[in-house]
Amino acid sequence: MRASYPTYKSTSIPWLPEMPEHWDALKAKHIFKERSEKGYPNEPLLAATQTKGVVRKEEYETRTVTAQKDFHLLKLVKEEDFVISLRSFQGGIEYAYHRGIISPAYTIFYEKNKVPVNKAFYRHLFKSHPFINSLTLFVTGIREGQNIDYAEFKDSLLPFPPLPEQTAIANYLDAKTEQINRFIEKKEKLIKSLREKIDVIVQSIEGEQLNDSKFWPTIPKTWKVEKAKRIFIERNIKNKSSEALLASTQDRGVLPKDMCSENFVSPAGDLSGLKLVCENDFVISLRSFQGGIEYSPYRGIISPAYTIFNLREQYESPWMTQYYKYLFKTPQFISLLNTAITGIRDGKNVNWVDFAELPIPIPTEDDVKMMMEDFIRFEELVKVFEVEKQKLNEFKNSLIAEVVTGKIKVA
Repeated sequence: MRASYPTYKSTSIPWLPEMPEHWDALKAKHIFKERSEKGYPNEPLLAATQTKGVVRKEEYETRTVTAQKDFHLLKLVKEEDFVISLRSFQGGIEYAYHRGIISPAYTIFYEKNKVPVNKAFYRHLFKSHPFINSLTLFVTGIREGQNIDYAEFKDSLLPFPPLPEQTAIANYLDAKTEQINRFIEKKEKLIKSLREKIDVIVQSIEGEQLNDSKFWPTIPKTWKVEKAKRIFIERNIKNKSSEALLASTQDRGVLPKDMCSENFVSPAGDLSGLKLVCENDFVISLRSFQGGIEYSPYRGIISPAYTIFNLREQYESPWMTQYYKYLFKTPQFISLLNTAITGIRDGKNVNWVDFAELPIPIPTEDDVKMMMEDFIRFEELVKVFEVEKQKLNEFKNSLIAEVVTGKIKVA
């Protein structure tokens, strides 16, 4: 049975109806103050992320646009500062783990001198679901997301426990979240290991005579190698604005945009220019040169900058679709794909014309069916893990919310 505080009191905080009797409620401006320092062009570039906090840009793999000039106009962020980004309305306020410079569109703030603050307590509070939900109260506009008005935020009330309790709460949540994250990390390593085994299976069949293909020497001699344009056909259909919006991700494939809020900008206005993606299509995104081509189990519309294609009728089957889904994520294929790069646009672009000329293996039907057993086993393990991971994250989020709002006593 989890302990609670002996007495509670009502508050005027919209998202926190009650809190422990001895906690205070202070306006954000009485705890923090804004930092708006520029003119540090030699500091490292930072990226504000919803999952990793504020980190050095080179450490962050997902798409972020790098400023090319006027570094002196970027804002200085010091280690342990807080950052309100253009995605904070979705995932909370970010904590800076490094010193550097960041977009001038972001707001940076830090604790006031002589105010008894444990920054780790507010790091957890600013990522808790009750607080995140409250941020919609401060939304003033849309620009690659909804902008949070700091002038309004600084006049909002925040819970302010005594410093010893802030520290106890922060230490407790640090320990618990680290424990949960460690368990998730072990599962992810297991999945990665299994994925590597699948890559080997996809690229070769043990015991077969090897092919003499220049690019695919490890595939069986019974397999063919053809140009991609003889196996696949491009799909370039637009004017389907009523279809669901999709996002292309490197770790989860193509999925509905509302399932993937992190760093994906929803298009505004006319959607007729977006491309149609059908179930079992493949998508070349602006990050495919890094992580391979994505498979879509969904129908919808996606960026016109992407290339969409599907299997030609003579090769169309669940077995072949599954095979290419895995082949397009193997290191060997990604290396081949990088030979088809034609330009740079927020990443390196791979056009259909260039992809169409790449040599792609065509396995025999018997070999593909044999591989399907391994594919199915792998997919089942991934599904089980995803459910476990979701439940663990839900538990972690619930625990953080209950502790930082005083529903559970840990001190």
